[in-house]
Amino acid sequence: METSVLTAAPNGVAIAYRDSAPTTGHHPVPVLLVHGMGGDGRTWDRFARSLLAAGRRVVAVDLRGHGRSARAASYRFDEFGADVLGLCEHLGLETVDLVGHSLGGHTGSLVAQQRPGLVRRLVLEEAPLPLRPGDPPPVLGGRLPSPAELWHASTNLLRNPRATIAFDRAMTGSAITQFRAPNPMWWERLPQITAPTLILRGGPGSMVDPTRLTAAVDVLGDVAVHDFTCGHSIHRDRHREFEATVLPFLTD
Repeated sequence: METSVLTAAPNGVAIAYRDSAPTTGHHPVPVLLVHGMGGDGRTWDRFARSLLAAGRRVVAVDLRGHGRSARAASYRFDEFGADVLGLCEHLGLETVDLVGHSLGGHTGSLVAQQRPGLVRRLVLEEAPLPLRPGDPPPVLGGRLPSPAELWHASTNLLRNPRATIAFDRAMTGSAITQFRAPNPMWWERLPQITAPTLILRGGPGSMVDPTRLTAAVDVLGDVAVHDFTCGHSIHRDRHREFEATVLPFLTD
């Protein structure tokens, strides 16, 4: 998957992405992969190979402040969404299947809210659901990492040094502040998501709050929830189960 750089993003931040076409077969809808905070598009390499083998075009983006994308003065969640929308416009993508992990999943939900006709299928992997007014603030970092997460964290620098080194840690405080603040507008716009949606949750300590998940499921018209017995990075720690769940959902 070759890397190209988008320099005409709506808010002037250069966004890097990799765009790859399948060698055999062809599905008309490309798959857009959006990583979580601290990673980059390479976190999807294994899943991308499976998508390519299934005849899918794959676009893996590096969010601002990650990977080969430029750092920015601001890291508001709506700006991540605007960057992804700008990339779709740059590539002339009229319809996509969007798969997002954690921050990338939240970004995907913003894209699907703002451009319902763009997203055909939406997969939200361990994407934290925003607080509603009156909700208690989340306890971030309150759970112990799983053995698999400890192993991957200890070897991440060797496996993907670019993501670790390139990540702009200045966004961490901003992200925590935004996740801790109620976001009534997100909930007001939730009915605008018209795409069939698959929500994936990890095991104990999942970042997907069960009470807010129930509220979101009640609003979304076509939604399925699948639970996994692992940590926060399902596509990495349970990749076979992840693919067995997600690929059929994207095949229709």
